[in-house]
Amino acid sequence: MSATGGPPNLIRQARRTAGITQAALAQRLGMTQPQVARLESRGANPTLRTLERVMEATGHRLVLARDPRRSRRPALPDGDEAQIRRHLAMSPAERLRAHDASRRNVAAMVSRARPVPRDDG
Repeated sequence: MSATGGPPNLIRQARRTAGITQAALAQRLGMTQPQVARLESRGANPTLRTLERVMEATGHRLVLARDPRRSRRPALPDGDEAQIRRHLAMSPAERLRAHDASRRNVAAMVSRARPVPRDDG
């Protein structure tokens, strides 16, 4: 069984494979049928513990594995990572001051900007 489509599809697939209704699953989990329906609905984001409970209640076991196709994240340019580290090291007040300074700089650039003539021809 695969989590393709996210947790809602995994929950629905586990329940159907077990041959039980939403109401039966709800009873096993100590929930209501509408709560199970929400878990199966698009955009649901259940906790890992909830997923484990659902898998157990349907006779399955939740196994997490790294997807080798997604194991390589694109590297950020060095400047981006360095900037992120600097900002994470700041206190919230320092971040607010830095943000305010950036906002002022952008506003100043916008005030000096000139329209570029368009060539509609």
